[in-house]
Amino acid sequence: MPMQIKSELGTIHVSNDVIAVIAGSAALDCYGLVGMASRKQLKDGIAELLGRENLSRGVEVRLEQEQIHIDLHIVVSYGTKISEVAHNVQSKVKYVLNDVVGLRVDLVNIIVQGVRVSR
Repeated sequence: MPMQIKSELGTIHVSNDVIAVIAGSAALDCYGLVGMASRKQLKDGIAELLGRENLSRGVEVRLEQEQIHIDLHIVVSYGTKISEVAHNVQSKVKYVLNDVVGLRVDLVNIIVQGVRVSR
């Protein structure tokens, strides 16, 4: 279900896929993040790392009682503090979605699906 933003000139409809791609791109800018992981596919306990063209597969956007909730499935870099990386991703995604799209995001949930040595 697309998000609706009302302005003086009319209504703007923003699809969940667009929000997911923007959130995924914002997350990839954070230090300590190797990449996004597929939210559905876990092979032998190893998360599949997604490329830039598939960012929306690692992000789930929900509208619950007029509040926007985002789940990000990520893979972090070995040797970084997972809680710091997760907090940085949450802050960056909330800021970018508010600044770029004008959406007020209430929750950004982080699901760490793996740890990898970054290259």
